[in-house]
Amino acid sequence: MDPHANYLAHRAEIDDAIRKVLEGGRYILGPEVASFEREFAGYVGVRHAVGVGSGTEALHLALLASGIGRGDVVATASHTAVATVAAIELAGATPLLVDIEPRTYTMDPERLEEAILSQRSASPSVLVRAVIPVHLYGQPADLTAILAVARRHGLRVIEDAAQAHGASWNGRRVGALGDVAAFSFYPTKNLGALGDGGAVVTDDPALAERARLLREYGWRERYVSEFAGTNSRLDELQAAVLRVKLRHLEAENARRREIAAIYDKELAVSSIGLPVARSEGGHVYHQYVVRSPRRDALIEELAGRGTRLLIHYPQPVHLQPAYRSRALLQPGGLPHTEQACREIVSLPMHPHLTDAQARTVAEWILSWDRAAVKRA
Repeated sequence: MDPHANYLAHRAEIDDAIRKVLEGGRYILGPEVASFEREFAGYVGVRHAVGVGSGTEALHLALLASGIGRGDVVATASHTAVATVAAIELAGATPLLVDIEPRTYTMDPERLEEAILSQRSASPSVLVRAVIPVHLYGQPADLTAILAVARRHGLRVIEDAAQAHGASWNGRRVGALGDVAAFSFYPTKNLGALGDGGAVVTDDPALAERARLLREYGWRERYVSEFAGTNSRLDELQAAVLRVKLRHLEAENARRREIAAIYDKELAVSSIGLPVARSEGGHVYHQYVVRSPRRDALIEELAGRGTRLLIHYPQPVHLQPAYRSRALLQPGGLPHTEQACREIVSLPMHPHLTDAQARTVAEWILSWDRAAVKRA
């Protein structure tokens, strides 16, 4: 990931946008935020977007706006950034963690239904009220199946689209299929600010209005709180930067797909497990994640060549010290999640990577892989 390269690619536009904000003298919830909210809602394909302080806060406020709180249970994946689960707890709810499909790394709809039914049987008075499918690595979760499960059980669907700006499901952009969705604009995202930021998006005007009030102390009238809210506002500078970057998002996502195609082609003859893109989904390759039982040796090999590989994520949430005793688990545990976390690693992926750089990384991996197979 290289957010600095992304700034340099759009430097003149970004610097001009920042200068206009500085000279305009309006720095919080001004015209840039309003314009970005309108433009981003149009891009996603919904009627409303609410700019907030971070992706975590976007999920938190989406939950609160949906009426989810203390005593409720929210199902989500354990194979995700911890922010997903942190937001559930910030809302006062309890996370119920569900296993993934081993090839796509996203929530398994069959395991989701099992988890809901098991929780209902074990604690009839504690209801699963919502599900947060995580569109991981730029790959949409199986929204057709997850929405069907949610409808059967009367659940709110809150999409975690923090890694999936521009991804699609059956021709519609993610964020437009559930009741409400949350996006992050952390600098390394496909649509990244130069600091933190996030957005709640929805077609529901009541949800959007409640999210707007929640982000600023529950104020409809300034200094008068209708209900308890918080301070989570997207600032004007970040909104101005995001407006610039939104204009380039489709081209940069297309470039990510080109780099992924290079990796797919060059590594097809290796023993490395390559990403599987769903036929119904438009993958935007926030990360290009491969897997190998010799993952740690691969990381060491490329580090020796000056290329640092990262793991997204080395520990599932349910095995992290903070959550071992607090999160509920589906019956039978999460074997696919745990196995994936032992084997996955992310290759270099950003829209300013050159074809030559991608091929060089692939060549290094092939060389390492052949040597490893030969030794075995």
